[in-house]
Order: sequence, then structure tokens, then C-alpha cells
Amino acid sequence: MRSTVSAIKCEEAYMNVYEVEAEQNMRSARFERILAPPWLEALLSTAFFSVCGAHRDAPRSECNMYCLDCHGGAFCFYCRSSRHKDHLVIQIRRSSYHDVVRVAEIQKALDISEVQTYVINSARVLFLNERPQPRTAVKGGPHVCEICGRSLLDPFRYCSLGCKLVGIKKNGDANFILSAKNEKGVVGSREGIMARRILSSKQQELEEDEEDEELREGIIKQADHGKEMYQSTFRPPHSTSSRRRKGIPHRAPLGP
Repeated sequence: MRSTVSAIKCEEAYMNVYEVEAEQNMRSARFERILAPPWLEALLSTAFFSVCGAHRDAPRSECNMYCLDCHGGAFCFYCRSSRHKDHLVIQIRRSSYHDVVRVAEIQKALDISEVQTYVINSARVLFLNERPQPRTAVKGGPHVCEICGRSLLDPFRYCSLGCKLVGIKKNGDANFILSAKNEKGVVGSREGIMARRILSSKQQELEEDEEDEELREGIIKQADHGKEMYQSTFRPPHSTSSRRRKGIPHRAPLGP
């Protein structure tokens, strides 16, 4: 009888501990959703720049785009046109084999304050995740990333979006959610978002068409230049020269 009661008490205690842990996990998940959007972790764990299986033979088949509405994985330029036409899509780029995103794109969806930005190829970008540091790197400088210890400029706390997310989970004193003021100024209303998405999609398609047109014009000009060079250097085998060779000189006849 006593053993049965003890077993019941142990089971109840175990259930209580399990319920407390489950409740804490739910609160933690809810807390993280408040401080960061649900698609951010999926973005940071996504592998980019693989070849798209559906458009393997196309010239722009690398998967370097991510949809913030679907957050289902990386996709290529052609998948965007067919599946994510009116969605909020960002393009991931590479810098020294590390993934970066342009500030102009990501700041429409995230509060990127306290994350250091960099200027690469005349564009301001920030890194998605922490970058490995060489063994000779000196940590513990006056201003370093609070998570990985990378040297930073004075006003920043994190070197990447990933480090800021870790800091949010650890300390809870920062967030990625745009404030009402910033959201109104940067993102706007839902109708404004949709209008900007459509405009941005059309603008990108126009820019890409212009790039393709410039590429085609360059090819045509190059072909025409080659044709002109070919025409200028090629001479028919039976053509006569405009210059005539001088004849054999003859002495003038002597006078009487």
C-alpha cells in the first residue's frame, strides 16, 4: 500500500515538473516571438547558393533569395517570378564566402539597430551569422561583439543578425521588432506594403531587363566590332591594290 502511494506521489511530482517545464518553454517561445519574427531563425539556418533543381540549366539558377512571407527555404530568380511574385523577398549576397543582406532590404522587416553594418561594393550590408575568426585575432578590445568577441565600432553591440538573436535569448534587452514609429516610416500600412512589393517586383524586373538589354547590346556591339575588324583585315585574293609599283628607271636621253 505504501509503495503504491509513493509511486503515485512520484508520478504526480514528475507530472508537475513536466508541466512547469512545458509552461516555461511556452513562455520562452512566446517571449522570443515577441522580440523576433518567427521566420528569422529559419533564415539564419538556411543554406544559400546551391543550384535550383527546377532550373538547373538556366543561367541564374543559384538559390540566393528568401521569402519572408513563406519562409520555406532558398530559391532562385525564376522561382521568385512564378511562386513569390507579390511577396516580400530579400536577396542574399556573398562577401568572402559569408552570407550578407543589404540594409535597404532587411530594414523593412527587422529592427537592425545595434548590429554593425559594412560597406561592400558601394552597398551597405550586414552579415547574417557569426564569422569564424583567425586564431591570431585579439579578443577583449574596447568594443567587441557581446556574443563572439569580434571587434566592433563604438555604437554597436553585435556583429551579425545571428549574434543579436543569441543576445536577445540570453539577455532579453533587445529586439528585432520594428516600433510603431519605425514601422510607419519604413514599412507603412498593409496596403502600402503590398503596393511597395508589387512596385519593387516590377522595378527589379525592369532593372533585370535593362541589365539583360545592356548585356545583349554589349554582345551585339562586340559582334559588330569583330565584324568590322574582320572586314577591315580581310582582302579578297584577286583584288587589285590602289597603289602601283614604280617602273624601272630610265636615263634621260642626252642632248645634241
